[in-house]
Amino acid sequence: MRIDLNCDMGESFGSYSLGCDEEILEIVSSANVACGFHAGDPLIMDRTVQLAMERGVSVGAHPGHHDLRGFGRRFIEVSPDEVEADVVYQVGALAAFVRSRGGRLVHVKPHGMLYNQAVKDADLASAIARAIARVGDDLIFMGLATSSTMRAAAAEAGLRYAGEAFADRVYNPDGTLQSRAIPGSVIHDPKRAAAQAVEIASGAVTAHDGSRVELDAETLCLHGDNPAALGNARLVRGLLEDAGVTVAPLT
Repeated sequence: MRIDLNCDMGESFGSYSLGCDEEILEIVSSANVACGFHAGDPLIMDRTVQLAMERGVSVGAHPGHHDLRGFGRRFIEVSPDEVEADVVYQVGALAAFVRSRGGRLVHVKPHGMLYNQAVKDADLASAIARAIARVGDDLIFMGLATSSTMRAAAAEAGLRYAGEAFADRVYNPDGTLQSRAIPGSVIHDPKRAAAQAVEIASGAVTAHDGSRVELDAETLCLHGDNPAALGNARLVRGLLEDAGVTVAPLT
């Protein structure tokens, strides 16, 4: 078995420091770098790209809603045209940083509420896919493994789709993520996150009601803003490798 281990990072901003990116970059195989709309700024973007490339970690863009105050996790009613332009703007900026350092941007993963809206909203999913293709038709669209909407949007735009699952989030029986507004929806126990990661690598995940949800995931996410991020990352990678799973970036 083989799976990519990705982490959302580059989420510091100005004098505000968030996450433990340098340590986590020693563990993961892909980095989703914030592009300034929900977190991050030009200097942080450049530094995060440099750190990832120095460690041989694949770099992806992590565009979100223009919602710095809400960290991109508030519902925003926005038109597909606005989403398309926002994503082109953010992905293009990060791609420039990667290119300036002699690298190549590999994937794009929407952030937060934009991601959650696109899971079921075909128009927004298509807008994201079109934006990604405009920046580069060789880019991989990373989205929820159980979202037929996002997967179809990627296919329509001629993009490769990489299904993503989450080691540190609780699942609903329909394969979507349980709302962060519900206590316990984010997993802070490294042992629990690691056990869920191994289960996902085998093709399924257990929902909050105990039901088994089949899924086909090529990449597994850990959230960099989770207080347990580093502990989760270490144990997740260790248990995956103990289970015979090869951790490698998307290609």
